[in-house]
Amino acid sequence: MADDWGFTDVGAFGGEMATPNLDALAALGVRFSNFHAAGSCSPTRAMLQTGVSSHRAGIGNLLETTPPEHLGRPGYGGELNNRVATIAELLRGAGYRTYFTGKWHLGHTRTSLPGARGYDRSLALSQTGADNFENKPNLLLYDRADWTEDGKPAQLPKRFYSSTLIVDKAVAYIDSGRSSGKPFFASINFLANHIPVQAEDADIAAYRGRYEAGWTALREQRRQGAIARGIMPGDVQMVEMSTTTNWSSLSPAERNQRAGAMAVYGAMATAMDREIGRLIAHLKATGEYDNTVFVFLSDNGPEPSDPMAMGALSRFNVKMRYDQSLGQQGRPGSLTVIGAGFASAAAAPLRGYKFTASEGGLRVPLIVAWPGNPAFQRGAVAPGFAHVTDIAPTLLAMAGTQVPTGHFEGRTVEPMRGESLFPVLTGEAPTVHDQDQPLGYELAGNSALFKGEYKLVKNLPPYGDGAWHLYNIVRDPGETRDLAAMEPDRVAAMQADYTAYARADGVLPMPVGYSAPAQIAANVRRTVLIPRLLGLWPVAAGLFAVIAGLIWWRRQRRRINSK
Repeated sequence: MADDWGFTDVGAFGGEMATPNLDALAALGVRFSNFHAAGSCSPTRAMLQTGVSSHRAGIGNLLETTPPEHLGRPGYGGELNNRVATIAELLRGAGYRTYFTGKWHLGHTRTSLPGARGYDRSLALSQTGADNFENKPNLLLYDRADWTEDGKPAQLPKRFYSSTLIVDKAVAYIDSGRSSGKPFFASINFLANHIPVQAEDADIAAYRGRYEAGWTALREQRRQGAIARGIMPGDVQMVEMSTTTNWSSLSPAERNQRAGAMAVYGAMATAMDREIGRLIAHLKATGEYDNTVFVFLSDNGPEPSDPMAMGALSRFNVKMRYDQSLGQQGRPGSLTVIGAGFASAAAAPLRGYKFTASEGGLRVPLIVAWPGNPAFQRGAVAPGFAHVTDIAPTLLAMAGTQVPTGHFEGRTVEPMRGESLFPVLTGEAPTVHDQDQPLGYELAGNSALFKGEYKLVKNLPPYGDGAWHLYNIVRDPGETRDLAAMEPDRVAAMQADYTAYARADGVLPMPVGYSAPAQIAANVRRTVLIPRLLGLWPVAAGLFAVIAGLIWWRRQRRRINSK
């Protein structure tokens, strides 16, 4: 799983970044052009691991964007609950070795880390992100990076690169159990390309100057690339993003900074692809390649956030904690981001990006390949609707393992909502979802209802106007033509479907005036900044006492001297 990759970031989906190993997998398997995840990481990861909707799995929202009044409510516990069985638990029960490496973000206690949810071995980061070169947190959100190995604090190298470390551990775990003769299941979860966007100097150099034409030009280039690769229809329209500044209005310094950040983004993606290639080469060398099913996806669309554009306090905090000079972009000690402009290009030709319920936030690349299975299609594009909850039942079907229907290991569990994609992978069916089957979605107040070719969607500010909009996402995947006024009956029927979904899954209404970015800032103040200030209080009090004592002493000296 990639982190925060846009729909057209992969070369085989229309992008310009070098992803030769992912492109090779795409040529051997099936690319899904209408595949949907959640708009943020934890809910997608919950659904990927369980095949169950995120609210029912206990991850109704990111902890970072959860309002205090929702914390601990059913569906909002911030970690996978015991009412779901993970794919690792199910495959381990069927005789598989199970391994996890990389970003977990589904709980941080011993009872909620990968080892407690079916994984034999694990190197896991419980947070949304961390530094890629050293054991250091995102200092704007956390006080420490919570890396664990097999449930204990991980002993990481002094210097590493996250994508390399994650694959190193995956290879070591796979090799360690080979003598058992058991098959393996590995969940490999990269930090690329989450904030902070970082890469080695040589990789950055390969992209220097690539993005000087700006994000508007890149959006059109990506649109044409997606059409050429059969991912998008030839007449796909591209929405103009209101949050995207006109490139020509930026100063030369601003353009250099933004283009440099996007160069780091490309470098980070290529570095991740190279590590995937190293894993594939290892499996070929050990004779396991042909009998391995490869699944690649992103957890959501590209990240638009820019701490340097979030107010004076945020800018001050970034400058205090990171080296933001132009020459340091993407290097150790920097906090590099691509911002909303290039995020809109990474998702092109779709509307929106991470956090939103628009297609640019939810529609992500999916590649599934089984090189040694002659029944699999090779190089095909599957245009039918698919969902992240389909992955677990698909892999279980390939492994010949039963999908739980209500009970597992003596406990009651949620039945999987997803469907096996195997008929699509073999070309037997264009989709496994019935045209009349509604599928609801909600995260931080941004909501959608999918039904056949149609999507009803609502985004709260600052991502939208809080109203429902209707699109045909087969004919208009860029969500450029709102059909709500033309089809009121369809809107009403789909609103009723959404209400039924929200009631069944326990979706809580957001507080009045809620905004996800504002909630992140409030939660950081409550959980990080205030404790930091309180921690500094004894030092400040001591310093104040020393200064006060010096002032008193000097006054006493003056009085004595004046006599």
